[in-house]
Amino acid sequence: MNRFAVPMAVFAALVVVLAIGIRHSPQKGIIISPLIGKPAPLFSLPSLNDPAHAVASGDLKGRWYLLNVWGTWCVGCRAEHQMLLEARDAHALPLIGLDWKDDDARARQWLAQFGNPYEAIALDHSGRTAVDFGVYGAPETFLINAQGIVVYKYVGPLTRDVWTQEILPRLPGHAGGSS
Repeated sequence: MNRFAVPMAVFAALVVVLAIGIRHSPQKGIIISPLIGKPAPLFSLPSLNDPAHAVASGDLKGRWYLLNVWGTWCVGCRAEHQMLLEARDAHALPLIGLDWKDDDARARQWLAQFGNPYEAIALDHSGRTAVDFGVYGAPETFLINAQGIVVYKYVGPLTRDVWTQEILPRLPGHAGGSS
């Protein structure tokens, strides 16, 4: 039994140190993305509201926008939905939805029931565009500037704190915002 005591004590100490570090991390929802500071992946996907037309990244160039990866199957997406509606109502920048590996009818029903915060919704049935963005779980949100550069990435349900402390200050014309 004694030969296991030291390894178990070391393991327990490591778990405690890691738990304390994670708990006190100021940037729990921030995943450093290799896309930060680089052009956002190009995409042209069918629109949820009009599948005959595309939602294309090229059409978004020239203005800042928030790309929100979501799905009706995503519990965290439901948790952030009210905040997305508030962000839409703030008119700070357009919200573009990337409906990831979802059923179109369910997505339309969800938006009819809870409200639609998005200016446009791109359908990513295959998940390829989400992979290009480095998404590994929904919700994930990307702030993209007018030049098409990824400025910020947030993993998890968008909160009022993230909106006011991380997204708004990065926008041109807001306190601390870029131009």
